[in-house]
Amino acid sequence: MERTLTVLVENSVGVLAKVAGLFSARGFNIKSLSVSETEDPTVSVMTIVVDEDERTAEQVRKQLAKLVETIKVKDITEVPKVERELALLRISISRERRREVIEIVEVFKAKVVDVAHSSLVVEITGSSEKVNGFIELMKPYGILEMARTGKVALERGLYLESKEK
Repeated sequence: MERTLTVLVENSVGVLAKVAGLFSARGFNIKSLSVSETEDPTVSVMTIVVDEDERTAEQVRKQLAKLVETIKVKDITEVPKVERELALLRISISRERRREVIEIVEVFKAKVVDVAHSSLVVEITGSSEKVNGFIELMKPYGILEMARTGKVALERGLYLESKEK
């Protein structure tokens, strides 16, 4: 089962390598990893998605918590949350089919961010399911190149506020 972990860590050199090393040393595969600074420039947040059962994910969580640079680790798989992913796709396009692709882009509320004679670059943001659905629809046109961010996630505000009481 896919598990989503958020990890707050000190924003310092080598932390990402330590986290990745922890996973590889134990034979766990990272399905998705996104890292960025938080509102505090001394702290980074990692959103890590793994395909593991709850027991294995708990082992990973405990190992991450042992790292000196780790501030907090949470498995947010089961809690209400907002998740988003960004993808950029370069799609092969003929002049005759350009309008057809642009209509699909509009339905998905994506954006054309670059236009060339034989291709379009499209930006899509949303749930992984939405991004995956868009990618499937674009495959017949020919995806020349693609880059994805992986998930970023935050717990929903009302959930956090009710836990704090």
